[in-house]
Amino acid sequence: FFFPSRFLEAEPTKTMNSDGQFEEKRDLTEETNQKIPQAEGLAKSAGGLGSAIELLMGLEKQCRVGNDLPNLKRVVLRAVQLCKEAGDYEKLVETCDFVVKRRSQKNAAVTEVVKEAITYVEGAPDEDAKMKLVVCLRDITDGRIYVEAQRARLTLTLAAMHEAKGDITNAAAVLQEVHVETYGSLSKKEKLEFILEQIRLVLAKKDWVRAHIVSQKVNRKVFLDEGYGELKIRFFTLMVEYFRSQKDAFELCSAYCEMYKTPSVQEDPALWKEALQATVVFTLLAPHSPEQQTMLHKLAEDEKVEAVEGLKGVLKLWTRNEIIREGWGAQEMLSLAVIGEGDMTAYWTDMMRTRVIQHNIRVVAGYYQRVTGTRLAELLGLGADDLEKHLSDMVSEGDVYARIDRPNDLIRFAKDKGSEEVLSDWASDINKLLGLVETTTHAISKEMMVVGGK
Repeated sequence: FFFPSRFLEAEPTKTMNSDGQFEEKRDLTEETNQKIPQAEGLAKSAGGLGSAIELLMGLEKQCRVGNDLPNLKRVVLRAVQLCKEAGDYEKLVETCDFVVKRRSQKNAAVTEVVKEAITYVEGAPDEDAKMKLVVCLRDITDGRIYVEAQRARLTLTLAAMHEAKGDITNAAAVLQEVHVETYGSLSKKEKLEFILEQIRLVLAKKDWVRAHIVSQKVNRKVFLDEGYGELKIRFFTLMVEYFRSQKDAFELCSAYCEMYKTPSVQEDPALWKEALQATVVFTLLAPHSPEQQTMLHKLAEDEKVEAVEGLKGVLKLWTRNEIIREGWGAQEMLSLAVIGEGDMTAYWTDMMRTRVIQHNIRVVAGYYQRVTGTRLAELLGLGADDLEKHLSDMVSEGDVYARIDRPNDLIRFAKDKGSEEVLSDWASDINKLLGLVETTTHAISKEMMVVGGK
């Protein structure tokens, strides 16, 4: 068969645009190879940088319209580099902004410009030029998901610049704009580092509510992975600052316990001893609860407790059902650096005294069904009013059951039982008694049969 020559001609290369339509692709390699050296020559001449950039922007349009991505990236990259080589940061900012705002600009070109310009931030001649470049690049990356990682890093740089000027409020506000936990192009470690910076800055400006909200973004299971030891220490150090402001003793002991269990801390005797002492003292200061008791008994079973002077005796005393007397080691516990100074020391000292009294009341309630107020005050070494205050607080919190009979100076720790409950207990006791009688009778009969057989 014979085909006309027009049917045998190769079709030009086409690419599909964002609208799903095919566009013709041109190869401008030869023209690019010619004009880039020309632009370099112009840039080296006095006042020729503007002409060089103008020449490259004309070539950039041809590459962009012709869908020649490799040469488009070469052109915009060289334009940015020429501005840096000339040391003209104003022209650099202007060029970056101009390239990105070109009609139907390719994502690859934007990415190339941003990645290259970021490397020039630290080399800026002054803070003003550095600030302008960072702000320009943040504006460029805003809303562009393919350069979200670069935006996060630029935001950290901008926050650091505000902090260096002493403007903590603006530094924290800039970081809060970035929801880095939603960024898929960042690694887990880089996301965690960014969130830790957010927490640190909001703590620096005493925004406790925001600090708590941001800290909830951290998945604590990530600290189980290898290589996160340093970040784990940083996170829980920040959490200690937050919980100290809230005067939350149990959360403080939990944070110090996590630091104590970190492998890097375990390798340094000075660090693990400090963390262990802090864990013990805040466990004692924490309100009585099943979790607090579990923590207390786990610490008492830890072999390393014996290596710290006085710690083993304190834990042994607090895990027994015995009244704690003065001189048990409270001063040594409260003299630790983790307690703080000034008002914090006074607060924790008063709290420690309260915890000792509450422990002693629980011990007495476990041994006595009823006792006179005078005798209980004598056992605990308290005045009548002080005893009644602490006992009332514990009853209100549901820590113990107690009823105070002031006229008769009597305190009852056992609940009054109704007639049905008394009868039920009596029936249960009778069943147990009959069971024991039956077991004993069976044992006697067995023994007699054995003896009789002999």
